[in-house]
Amino acid sequence: MTERYKVVVVMPAYNASRTLERVYHDIAKEQVDEIVVVDDCSKDDTLAVARRLPVTVIAREKNGGYGANQKTCYDYARKVGADQVVMLHADYQYDARVLPAVLLLLRLGICDVILGNRIRTRREALACGMPASKYFANRGLTILENMLSGQNLGEWHSGFRAYSRAVLEQVPYHRNSDNFVFDSQFLVQSVHQGFKIGDIPVPVRYFDEASSIDFKNSARYAFATLRTFGQWYGHRMGLYRDPLFEVAPSGRPS
Repeated sequence: MTERYKVVVVMPAYNASRTLERVYHDIAKEQVDEIVVVDDCSKDDTLAVARRLPVTVIAREKNGGYGANQKTCYDYARKVGADQVVMLHADYQYDARVLPAVLLLLRLGICDVILGNRIRTRREALACGMPASKYFANRGLTILENMLSGQNLGEWHSGFRAYSRAVLEQVPYHRNSDNFVFDSQFLVQSVHQGFKIGDIPVPVRYFDEASSIDFKNSARYAFATLRTFGQWYGHRMGLYRDPLFEVAPSGRPS
């Protein structure tokens, strides 16, 4: 008898009115119990589009940032008893059709955390529209992060991620930033907690409607990511105790 898992897909959304429906249609509905769209006070029609779809819609009362949106996503998924949670950007940059393979890797216990890897080859990434500056920045930072963490991920900066419930219960994600560095913090925390992290190739799509942070925010993100590693090393060496790397209180948001 096959064990039954409750699967929840969460989509943090901001100004995604032109892409949200396309992402929804690519999701394998037969493998998902619930799809949740969390709108972070979009300035376009994202909320209206979401409400036309057969999904759960959560409208945040004020814009809190990318990390704050994910906190709302994961709190809801835990509240409804999800065993596996897939976080998928609503900008159609990632191919949601690989979701069944991602869920299988979680169910087999091969991985606790899975990232969609957009950078299978340099030629493919650039041919699909990834700007050269973003490609080389992503590769350089990922190589450094792999060296510092002992991992071997194709990229650390994916907007397609899947987690087992245990990860969301033990990683103290509420202590993380409300901004873009949330993702880096979450991964370093997962490494620190000893979770098995892997990735799966996901064809990348870059086009006008796909969201992308500008150079200034990208630089801030890179520096904040490196600062997170500094905090982690300081914690591991016993120089101080950093709450980012303490196990979350069981059964409630950290």
